[in-house]
Amino acid sequence: MPVTEAQRAAVALVRHLIWWLYRDLKLYRADPSAQAKAGLKARFDRLFGRTTGFAELDAALARLKRRKSELLVALERPEVPLNTNSSEQDIRDPVTIRKISGSTRSEDGRRCRDTFLSLKKTCQKNAISFWAYLGDRLGITTHGIAHLPDLIRQRADPKPG
Repeated sequence: MPVTEAQRAAVALVRHLIWWLYRDLKLYRADPSAQAKAGLKARFDRLFGRTTGFAELDAALARLKRRKSELLVALERPEVPLNTNSSEQDIRDPVTIRKISGSTRSEDGRRCRDTFLSLKKTCQKNAISFWAYLGDRLGITTHGIAHLPDLIRQRADPKPG
């Protein structure tokens, strides 16, 4: 937490530079090139190698610089998301259920809850109604929804055969 005006200014500048780098990383993912990759790596080194005179900020920058390979993975693999929003959304349901109901009473209850939450999330990610899928699997309805492993394989390899 900055205390002085100089510290606040240093934090504001670094924050601005980080968001600028993040924006350019997003642009790189859309149109990767060797020149842009080299430029982004150099900017990363300059940004996270700087000394501001604010000890806490300097320590945070040094910590982030040590994680360069993790933070710049999109330069090697542009398809990798820059944030963890999808991972955080994946755990939102279990956390909400745990907060509301406490926990399960047995290991079987935990496995059952986790299995149904996993099925629900997989259906959502594949634009399938969870209730229609469940009805088809239980023989209650006949929507003609294929088994999830088959749907996932089809999505991963859209070529027939």
